[in-house]
Amino acid sequence: MAAFLVFMLLTLSSFCSPTRAEIFTSISQMTDLIFTERELVQSLKEYIEAEEMKLEAVKSWANKLDMLTRLSTSDPEGFLAHPVNAYKLMKRLNTEWSELESLVLQDPSDGFISNMSVHRQSFPDEEDEKGAAKALMRLQDTYKLDSESFSKGKLPGVRYNAELTVDDCFDMGKLAYNENDYYHSVLWMQQALRQMDSGEDAKTAKADILDYLSYSVYQMGDLPRAIELTQRLVAIDPSHQRAGGNLRYFEQLLSKELRDRGRSQQEPADERPIQLDTYERPKDYLPEREVYEALCRGEGVKMTSKRRSRLFCRYQDGSRNPRLLLKPMKEEDEWDSPHIVRFLEALSDEEIGKIKELAKPKLARATVRDPKTGVLTVAHYRVSKSAWLEGEDDPVIARVNQRIEDITGLTVDTAELLQVANYGVGGQYEPHYDFSRKDEPDAFKSLGTGNRVATFLNYMSDVEAGGATVFPDFGAAIWPRKGTAVFWYNLFKSGEGDYRTRHAACPVLVGSKWVSNKWIHERGQEFRRPCGLTEVD
Repeated sequence: MAAFLVFMLLTLSSFCSPTRAEIFTSISQMTDLIFTERELVQSLKEYIEAEEMKLEAVKSWANKLDMLTRLSTSDPEGFLAHPVNAYKLMKRLNTEWSELESLVLQDPSDGFISNMSVHRQSFPDEEDEKGAAKALMRLQDTYKLDSESFSKGKLPGVRYNAELTVDDCFDMGKLAYNENDYYHSVLWMQQALRQMDSGEDAKTAKADILDYLSYSVYQMGDLPRAIELTQRLVAIDPSHQRAGGNLRYFEQLLSKELRDRGRSQQEPADERPIQLDTYERPKDYLPEREVYEALCRGEGVKMTSKRRSRLFCRYQDGSRNPRLLLKPMKEEDEWDSPHIVRFLEALSDEEIGKIKELAKPKLARATVRDPKTGVLTVAHYRVSKSAWLEGEDDPVIARVNQRIEDITGLTVDTAELLQVANYGVGGQYEPHYDFSRKDEPDAFKSLGTGNRVATFLNYMSDVEAGGATVFPDFGAAIWPRKGTAVFWYNLFKSGEGDYRTRHAACPVLVGSKWVSNKWIHERGQEFRRPCGLTEVD
């Protein structure tokens, strides 16, 4: 306000430069001043109106976010269990709060800016927003969910409804477009257009949606539909910078295709809405992608009645281990070969709570060990946060380590620290081996404890949807059950790797998945698990 008044006074001074006598002697100049004053009053009213509009906009923001944060803070994990809520939180804090900041900065507010400055260091950045968007696309692919299901929040097991607006869908499609991912760009731009055509209001212009959508469809090889969409774009914006040129180019390409095929007339564009199966999803680096994702959906599991008849449950006392005699562990077979077992009541709720409490301050982007250097590094195929806990950190960790040793009969003196991982929105670990192969001999060299002989995996939460542990080689899917643990050997008794144990942590569709695992190494197991007579014993 002060800055504006200074501007007004400076403006008036520019009209007061002649001497007072000269002004009074010139009616015409005085008349000019009257109109100048009128303009200043109008300007002042516009300033007041702008301030009121700004305050109303800020009030609207505050009311909307007050309701939203009341809901989200009442059950943070439950709220974030819905992947759309997680994405919109990333987007809101990275993009929309910045827009509010710019609005407030029009009339500087020291309190708000200093508060923003304090908290901005903990805000997600552009990469976080992109990561959350890619997570939604990963879930879309893995669980074969169309864009409308996501946009309308139609996901299994959700407790909080969350919807994507036209602008949200457009931003998703634009992100995919900028990554040259035209497959997902088509799906999300089509959804943005569908919602806009149904009457939903949006800041995004329909011309912008059609521009991105038509070119993405062209990149997917569908020239008739690209032409039809570009014609729609030209109809609503004849002066569009690229539309006319694109239309002529697409029509020339289609004419050439028709001539090459010996046809004179093109088929009409397919008027059916674009769905997941309209265009073929591009292949990527993972050879077992289709098998892996099918198992994540619960499809293709090779659990036959014959195999099921070979699975049993039993009480496990660790070969009469004194700590298990009075309360033996409940053990269930999950798979016969390779043998995978599940232990029930492996962790109590109190132990799980303490492990989470210890891990949360230490959580960082999960890493994998580089097979060539042995150095831990982040990887795009492992999306989670993890922490490493030592037995000295708390008696609970020491007790859990001892329990793992008692149950498995293997020493944990040479095992790695207890790793705690939290998989949030779309969190996953694509198919991998826990052991090092012959072409990566230095993977665990720095540890000096040999290869990873076995994996002990604790499930520390239930997951509403998704999050299974799957084994693509033999078609097994193991679903998280809070308080249970699964165990398998990565190596045969000969020390050779069991390549069947390549496994994956499926993306979490709804919920928050907590696990902790112990990788047990070869050294110290010589008399606890003696060598077999053959390579595959």
